[in-house]
Amino acid sequence: MCASLWRINNNEDAMPEAGHNLENAPRTAVLLVNLGTPASPGPRDVGRYLREFLSDPRVVDLPRWLWLPLLYLFIVPLRSRRSASAYRKVWTDEGAPLLAFSRRLADRLAMRLHGQASVQLAMRYGQPSIVDALRRFQAEGFHKLVVLPLYPQYSRTTTASVFDAVDAVLQALAWQPQQLRIEDYHQHSPWIAAVADSIRQFRSTHGAAGKLMFSLHGIPQRYVENGDPYAQQCSHSVAAIARQAGLADDEWLLCYQSRVGREAWLQPYTDVALQQLAENGAQQVQVVSPGFAVDCLETLEEIAIRYRELFQENGGKELAYIPALNDSDAHVEALASLLEQYIPPI
Repeated sequence: MCASLWRINNNEDAMPEAGHNLENAPRTAVLLVNLGTPASPGPRDVGRYLREFLSDPRVVDLPRWLWLPLLYLFIVPLRSRRSASAYRKVWTDEGAPLLAFSRRLADRLAMRLHGQASVQLAMRYGQPSIVDALRRFQAEGFHKLVVLPLYPQYSRTTTASVFDAVDAVLQALAWQPQQLRIEDYHQHSPWIAAVADSIRQFRSTHGAAGKLMFSLHGIPQRYVENGDPYAQQCSHSVAAIARQAGLADDEWLLCYQSRVGREAWLQPYTDVALQQLAENGAQQVQVVSPGFAVDCLETLEEIAIRYRELFQENGGKELAYIPALNDSDAHVEALASLLEQYIPPI
């Protein structure tokens, strides 16, 4: 199977059988969920977003009595202005890039499915909310719900947190639709092909750098040691993309970005690796981030601005960022082919 699937309320109606009367098939709702974003790049909205995000025990698993006072009294006040400055560098007329690209992707996916399903976008933190999307589906009388977190690789810090939030809302609404939950799509062939094609097209236009770096969001090493499959799925998906893109083993490198705090996170660290490449004489490097469905603060500010400056400050000449799939035709087709495995045709 191309993607891991968790069936909830599993019964004979979970998938249409041959000869099944599709006119009586359950109406399907698709909930696309991405991470989220502040409502504005102002410190107050950024602080509100950080409080919601960093208070999630899936994200930071320290005891609440210890972590929450630190978060509210010290971390959020200190990080809000710094993060707000970063958001302002990438903010657009449509708002945060993550939200703008996610909306376009959801709209295009809904059109591509030709009425097979109703698609709603929600954010795990911030707006549009999961609760509003599920209320709308319930009010419209849907009986079948497909939940697709926009995280190609599964992690308890991201995907499982989405499922936690969905569970809490469904319980509050006293709604029990038949559910299909797509845990990951890191081995889904059309998605792998889409990322590989984007790399080939970029390198065909701009030339091939000496090293292509795959930079994925990090998580604490301790989480992986406790059973989180994220690192393994990152390795599998990146290796598959590199093969399909025709890259030799010495042409690419997998690294992890966005670490915070003092404990060990997944390594090698992207910033450290970039600094070492530059110090060792690398003049050009290209970076792609296939863990992000759409471009966001971590790609447009952290990689394309801060990491480019870091690379150049240490002797490198050019760091080129290869954009995420965003709302491209290939991305829409990849997600549509994934969903069509689990929703009945019209």
